[in-house]
Amino acid sequence: MVIIAVVVLAALFLLPNVWARWVINRHARPRSDYPGTGGELARHLLERLGIEGVEVEVTEHGDHYDPSARKVRLSPDHFDGRSLTAVTVAAHEVGHAIQHARGYAPLLARTRLVGVAQHAEKVGAVLMMAAPFLFILTRLPGGMLLVVLAALISFGTAALVHLITLPVEFDASFQRALPLLKQYIPPYDMPAARHVLTACAFTYVAASLASVLNLGRWLVILRR
Repeated sequence: MVIIAVVVLAALFLLPNVWARWVINRHARPRSDYPGTGGELARHLLERLGIEGVEVEVTEHGDHYDPSARKVRLSPDHFDGRSLTAVTVAAHEVGHAIQHARGYAPLLARTRLVGVAQHAEKVGAVLMMAAPFLFILTRLPGGMLLVVLAALISFGTAALVHLITLPVEFDASFQRALPLLKQYIPPYDMPAARHVLTACAFTYVAASLASVLNLGRWLVILRR
């Protein structure tokens, strides 16, 4: 049973990521019939929609929109690429810029929580490892419980951020990017574009599952 449970959990974590990468790579073939690259489309959309102060630049750290810097960042393949994947990913990241410009509440909540969660997760891991030693050193009544609760809150914060991320990603894909893409790519490419947008969102599904599983792992450890 334990082996089956491990296999199921591994599949839940790995399959969304593997499927997302397969879809994105499948549609990365250069297209001579596309008028521009992903970077050019991103700039065009921002200008057309009147979203001022947002820049588009190349990054080596994965496609994303940075709300604090107000920058759409695309990997070199998507910034310079003239493929269905490149323009679709660009539209998805512009979707986040649209959310930011229009005050989309889940994006604003995620932005506020991200910094907190990053620190909280690190603190949580340290507290979990240090809990037995702190208990031995202090011998305070309830000291162990307080440390454990602090650690669980830290991991719970990270899991909460990932869960909030899911509606943000699906909104950027299907409420923002998809309607825009209908005006720029041929109708016969729309099903594939939808698959790519789904893949963009599912990369965060995998991260959410990993965070929740990490929290669950610590809860199991504590019950022993």
